[in-house]
Amino acid sequence: MSSLQSQQSLASTLPTNLPATFMKEITGDFAPERELGRSVFGIVYMGVLPEGDRLIAVKRLAENSSVSAGKTFETEVTNLMALKHENVVELVSFCHESQKKVVQHNGRYVIVDVIESCLCYKYLPNGSLDKHLYADTTPINWYTRFNIIKGICQGLHFLHKELDGPLVHMNLVPSSIWLDDNWVPKIADFGLSRLFGQEQTRMYTVNVKGHNGYMAPEYLYRGEISTMSDIYSLGMLILEITTGEKNCAVPEDRSARKFVDNVHQNLKTDEQIIYKYPSLDPNGLQQVKACIVIGLKCVEAERSKRPSIADIVDKLNGKRVEIFEQVSPSQHP
Repeated sequence: MSSLQSQQSLASTLPTNLPATFMKEITGDFAPERELGRSVFGIVYMGVLPEGDRLIAVKRLAENSSVSAGKTFETEVTNLMALKHENVVELVSFCHESQKKVVQHNGRYVIVDVIESCLCYKYLPNGSLDKHLYADTTPINWYTRFNIIKGICQGLHFLHKELDGPLVHMNLVPSSIWLDDNWVPKIADFGLSRLFGQEQTRMYTVNVKGHNGYMAPEYLYRGEISTMSDIYSLGMLILEITTGEKNCAVPEDRSARKFVDNVHQNLKTDEQIIYKYPSLDPNGLQQVKACIVIGLKCVEAERSKRPSIADIVDKLNGKRVEIFEQVSPSQHP
């Protein structure tokens, strides 16, 4: 196949670039009552397509995006457009349009170029995980929680192990996990993601971004990025989903070590687990125990002590995995 044919073939698979006026029309001009959720980079709205019976989720990046926000948009489009997996959100179209706008600057009116950037995803009726996770929201039963954990891990296995090179998500938090009408989780919000080469295992950045409480210590303090960065965030997610307790990181504890220590102290014995989950049968209690073991191992401060996503999937499927046989309390970085 020639280079031109290859480019044309690729172009035919790209989502359609929709006009900004269409984005405003289907979201009611980005009406507050249409808001579905918020992420680091923008607000997600419900979009109602003209035929009236089809819905999409529209993530609008901040208006007049900076260079970094522009790169965020490009990263998310290019990294998502080729991904097809049950546990990864589906990008259906996008909008990236420059518009002239009159603004006031230093007491004068000037004309500037404003970029309207939107990403359109398949609509998922149950919204993001953070709306359902904690004790003060509608409770999800244990078996639904366990299936959500397994689905997230299967999605991450696809990103880390089943592409040409690992795709490191870098933003695994409750608001970036979306749920369909059957509570099947979909990993979303790829604005910080990094695509590695086949032989590449880590990279570094001076521009550390993310949510406190979910960033691995080596990323937070040294800007080191690897698949283990995602494993740390995944561990926090697993512990939150399992316990129903919120990871409330504070500026002086940005890696949420207090949250980790509390889980370790309060759920380290079978008796403590049975007390917290009195209605579960032995199978359910074994699942809870496995998830606590996995979560605590994922949030080890030392990256070399964390399991791979393949180890985690095996453990969730009931296999014996050597790295989980000895679980030690996570140490402060």
